[in-house]
Parts: sequence; structure tokens; C-alpha cells
Amino acid sequence: MAGVASTGGAFPVFDLKNTNLPLLALQLKSADLAALAEELGRRLGETPNLFNHDPLVIDLGVLREADGAVDFAALIVLLRDSRLQPVAVAGGSPSQMEAALAAGLPEAPEAPAPKPRPVREVEVIKEVVREVPVEVPVAANTLVIDKPLRSGQQVYAKGGDLVVLAAVNFGAEVIADGHIHVYAPLRGKAIAGHRGNTQARIFSTCLEPELIAIAGVYRTTETALPAEVQGKPAQVRLVDDKLVMEPLKS
Repeated sequence: MAGVASTGGAFPVFDLKNTNLPLLALQLKSADLAALAEELGRRLGETPNLFNHDPLVIDLGVLREADGAVDFAALIVLLRDSRLQPVAVAGGSPSQMEAALAAGLPEAPEAPAPKPRPVREVEVIKEVVREVPVEVPVAANTLVIDKPLRSGQQVYAKGGDLVVLAAVNFGAEVIADGHIHVYAPLRGKAIAGHRGNTQARIFSTCLEPELIAIAGVYRTTETALPAEVQGKPAQVRLVDDKLVMEPLKS
């Protein structure tokens, strides 16, 4: 779409331009909002400030075949209470999309197809990862923290990676849209790939966190870490929607 400008004066009052913004997507698997509220509370209870009114697309692809009714007005309120801002819907049946539009949620534009990547970047062999150093590109807008983070403190690297050169103590929280590197004990919460980047990783020279998460997949201290990574140099990555922890060897 070409820029559209007003012509009523010497200078345009506004322009309309295409944009390509990263958005979170919530895949709705049930129209039961009570169950959704319970699940949101369980997942976000550990990190109540995880979201900051982030724009969100509601994916109705799973519910399309059932063509069931969705109470979009109540759903919008529920998501806003979780500090999420629904802005559009996608993948629903014609009746679901019509109901969403009536509630103020337009259809989301189709995202461009991702560019194919070399197989070597997709297929990760565990033995190779341990024996050969993995090169992880660092974002241009990397945030570097060189002081310890105490309980109650939170740091968010928006749009990039986070590097912490001191301890992340219990009760502290580090969040990044990209990778998280902690060159010290990681005892607090670490959330990488905050906006859905499944390729994000977490690195620490001493892994003993109360919570780790990548692209919405969580693990808390309720599940003990494997002995080979507990309190040791390790990395965490996402494989088939599961968190995989591996020791880092020099």
C-alpha cells in the first residue's frame, strides 16, 4: 500500500504506511473462558509482570472446525486483566470471525511465508552441540547488566538479547525477546524469547533458577533440574515444545 496523506494544507496531517510488527499469538484451544482464566493464572502466577499490555492476535484455528461460539467481549476483558491487549483474530470460521469483528477485533493480515533456512540450522544433534561450540548471534541492541540483581528487581531486553555479568538472585527476573546470557549464578527467573522466539536460548555459568522459560514454555523449581546441569555451566533451548538443558563444556 502506498503512503496516503491528507491534502487539506501545506503539510500532511498524517500518513498511512505498511508496517511489520512482531506480535504475540494466543492459540485458543477451548471456548471455555473459565478454564482459560485458570490456565492463565497458573502459567502467569510465577511471573505476574511478564506482559506489559503487549498486542496479541487470537488464533482460532483449532476452534474453526467446531465452529463454536466464543464470547469475545469477555475474552477481551480476561486477556486485558492478564496485561495482554488483543488487537485481531485469525483462522476462525466465518461466524467466529464475524462475531470477533462485532466485538472490535478485525481479521489479522496473513504473515509472509518464512524464508527457508539451511538444514544445519534446524536439525540440532545433541552430541554435536556438546562437542562443538554453538555460535549464537548477538542482537545489535543487546542490553548488558554488570551489577547483581536482587529480589524484586526486573530487567527486560526488548527486541534483543540480555547479558548479565553478575548474579541473578532468587526473586529477581530477567526477560529478553532474544537470548539470555548470565555469566554468574542464575537463581531467579529467566524468560527468553519473550515474544515467541523459539530459537532463543538461556546460558548460565551456574544454572540453578527458580523458573526458566523460552517462548512461553515454562519450568519451575517444582521439577528438579538434571544433575548434570544443576549448579553448573549449562544452556537451555527449546526442542519440540520441550525445554532441553545441556551442560556447557569448555
